[in-house]
Amino acid sequence: MRTTTFRLRTAGRECVLDITDQCADFASQATGGGDGLLHVFVPHATAGVAIMELGAGSDADLLAVLADLLPADDRWRHAHGSRGHGRSHVLPAFLPPFATLPVLGGSLGLGTWQSIALVDLNADNTDRMVRLSLLTDGTTR
Repeated sequence: MRTTTFRLRTAGRECVLDITDQCADFASQATGGGDGLLHVFVPHATAGVAIMELGAGSDADLLAVLADLLPADDRWRHAHGSRGHGRSHVLPAFLPPFATLPVLGGSLGLGTWQSIALVDLNADNTDRMVRLSLLTDGTTR
């Protein structure tokens, strides 16, 4: 198994960050053009990973749905930090902090419009880490 990590800055606001390129680059290099499984993991209690179309308004639509589902108000028992911070701790129950994708011939097995995104509602933590782990059968092309 090959593993790497990279860091992202979220600018202190809700965001959907495209991490597809970092994942694709690692998958290609780690498989040597072969096949495998890429596991994407965000080791944070307040962020998730989504496989979805990005751009064309989808990012804003996702944040709008999450704002409706998990409002930034005072209802949350987990109440330290900024107003509504508790909702960030509920987010991973809806958008898990991981995804596993096929790698075929060194390329991510994503659909035409699919991308990999880190989703973060927590404005209190601007430093995020993503761990990529790739499992192969040990053969390369």
